[in-house]
Amino acid sequence: MSCKKHYCVCLKDKKESNPIAKMKNTFIIIMLLAILLTLFSVSACVFVPAISKLDMKTFTASQENKIGESAQILLVIDNSSFFSTKTNVYAMEKRGDKWQMAFEPFNAVIGRNGFATAGEKREGDGKTPSGLYPLKMTFGYDATIRTKMPYRHALDDDVWVDDPQADDYNRWVKKSETRAASYELMKRDDNLYKYGIVIEYNTSPVIKGNGSAIFLHIWKGESVPTAGCVAVSEENILKILQWLDPAASPLIITGVNN
Repeated sequence: MSCKKHYCVCLKDKKESNPIAKMKNTFIIIMLLAILLTLFSVSACVFVPAISKLDMKTFTASQENKIGESAQILLVIDNSSFFSTKTNVYAMEKRGDKWQMAFEPFNAVIGRNGFATAGEKREGDGKTPSGLYPLKMTFGYDATIRTKMPYRHALDDDVWVDDPQADDYNRWVKKSETRAASYELMKRDDNLYKYGIVIEYNTSPVIKGNGSAIFLHIWKGESVPTAGCVAVSEENILKILQWLDPAASPLIITGVNN
């Protein structure tokens, strides 16, 4: 009888300990999740736009030969972390001998396959070229827009040739005037090209197959990558268009690692 009684007591103790064990396990899981969330939060704070971490004096000194007389630069910076992919645009302007932010940095999206290493961009690779490029021309669906930059009104028969075999590869032409097998409509059925800026990549000289139609334009969505362009919200591209000044010889530098 005593053995049976002892056995029953043991079972009872075991049953009573199970809820405690479950509570301990639940507590451990909650703590682990809290740690992961904290790490994610810290990572976001570290890698989200932080212009103070970008030494403009050192950066511009390293690019001095390429920057030349430019007083306006758009920096497209990879601010990705272990936890997320993030690209940001910094609008910098030179005031006197100092570079300063023109306005707060903002989010952007790039090619679905990220940035191509400098000199390795190819047609159809889904990558955004890395490098320094002039900004000379803007375009859009409206007859006129608020900008100091040269502007071209996109019409229904305007196309940008992306056929590497065509003589007018990487050129804006009239649809009726090209024999290209493929091209991109400059007046689309959506708002992606409602406002745009030509990134002068592979335009002078044009090297066939090295990529074409690289623009800064309106994004399809904050998490929707492009085929190779840089895209931002409509609000932010309007801000850029009103800020850019041809007298400042504006440039864009893409693929910068923060």
